[in-house]
Amino acid sequence: MSRIDELIAELCPDGVPLRDLGEVGTFTRGNGMQKKDLTDSGIPAIHYGQVHTRYGVWTDRAVSFVTTTFASKLRKARPGDLVIATTSEDDAAVAKAVAWLGSEDAAVSGDAYIFSHSLDPKYVAYFFQSEQFQEQKKRGITGTKVRRVSGNALSRIRISVPPVEVQREIVRVLDAFTELEAELEAELEAELEARRRQYAHYRDSLLTFPEGGVRWVPMGELLREPLANGRSVPDGSGYPVLRLTALHGPVVDASQHKLGAWDQEAGRRFRIEAGDLLVVRGNGSRDLIARACMVERSEEVAFPDTMIRVRPNLEQVSQRYLFHIWESRATRSRIERIAKRTSGVWKISQDDIARVELPVPSVEEQACIVAILDRFDALVNDLSSGLPAELAARRKQYEYYRDRLLTFKEAAA
Repeated sequence: MSRIDELIAELCPDGVPLRDLGEVGTFTRGNGMQKKDLTDSGIPAIHYGQVHTRYGVWTDRAVSFVTTTFASKLRKARPGDLVIATTSEDDAAVAKAVAWLGSEDAAVSGDAYIFSHSLDPKYVAYFFQSEQFQEQKKRGITGTKVRRVSGNALSRIRISVPPVEVQREIVRVLDAFTELEAELEAELEAELEARRRQYAHYRDSLLTFPEGGVRWVPMGELLREPLANGRSVPDGSGYPVLRLTALHGPVVDASQHKLGAWDQEAGRRFRIEAGDLLVVRGNGSRDLIARACMVERSEEVAFPDTMIRVRPNLEQVSQRYLFHIWESRATRSRIERIAKRTSGVWKISQDDIARVELPVPSVEEQACIVAILDRFDALVNDLSSGLPAELAARRKQYEYYRDRLLTFKEAAA
């Protein structure tokens, strides 16, 4: 028998009462604080958007603050209160909550409720994550694009209220689960990063050639068509055009596109074809400038002016070899040296790209290098998909035990 079972048998053998949240606490809407009001010091402040993005189940430190003068106008969460984000575009995220455990009051923005209550704060916060809560809150969600839930709707949600000793023991167990989950995530991320570094090391070793061992050729001389910029196209209902998000990972994601304000004849002049590489023209990060992605199959979609199309002459250089050598550390160093910064954006031109000299072994040797790198790439990709799957499985296991721990035999009325 677990410690929780022992406590239940001792303190509430006839079951645990169910109470409306409105019976065990009060809901107060935050007010008057926007992101522009946040500062780096002062009175702790929690913006509803941060509940979604910056906080877990509980926190004892705020990531933002407001001035003392401004805080005097705002409603505040006291230590032990919950701060609940009441709006989202996603039903699952509506009413995400964080228990405020800081040493002083924290100002709370609008689109958030402060729940002041008589229960263990972490116990309530874990309940807000549970399947019981998620199922009950669905009845109170309103709105179309922006989904929201009111304080009145939240107050009608029912929660099991065991003795405080039971609440605290449940919190102790769930805190331990949460810590184990965080440790596992950190370990898996470290393992994946180590494999990525190992892959990069072997790639750069394979793509380093002895002096005089290969010929060096400017990019512009390895093409069957000149480099080409795409075209800027407003949103419309015509021929599709890629979004910049399509260049994520080694292969172009053609599903990341919008419909452009142009017809098929105009759009097809910029159509992507199998064998192409698309290169990022500009980025706020120097490390991301001129990153390339491969087009694996021809698509009825155009590339925009944020990209430069590279169409290699396959008799001289294969697409995959060109991609690997372009992404190698040595080539990246050359690219970053010639990139120019304008108005905070790093940029590279067609002329810059055309002048970058690349080592070009025979087509046969290129194929050998690519085969080795593809095997390494497959191993890293397997790990990239396998580790998140492992983490997801552990999270489901955690959620199962959390929901079990928060489920009790109901006491007779």
